[in-house]
Amino acid sequence: MNFTLLVVVLLTAIAFVGIVIAISNAIAPRSYNPQKMEPYECGIPTRGKSWMQFRVGYYLFAILFLMFEVETVFLFPWAVITRELGWPDFSVFCFS
Repeated sequence: MNFTLLVVVLLTAIAFVGIVIAISNAIAPRSYNPQKMEPYECGIPTRGKSWMQFRVGYYLFAILFLMFEVETVFLFPWAVITRELGWPDFSVFCFS
């Protein structure tokens, strides 16, 4: 099998990405000052260490919240269809 075309495409892609990065680094505006590297949180200056560890419970709560939010998105169309079908079909959904 001839891989010449594949090699040419990969080299062209790598060259294109390299050229675009070089051009953006050459023409991008820069400003170096000490304030730029400070952490910024809602306009309030930080005190002490900026990085804090949160307990795992916060992450679990957030994941559970998202899980039930997505479930609600899927249940809404089902609820609309159930209203149109009536009580006999609703009982079939509940007990099947």
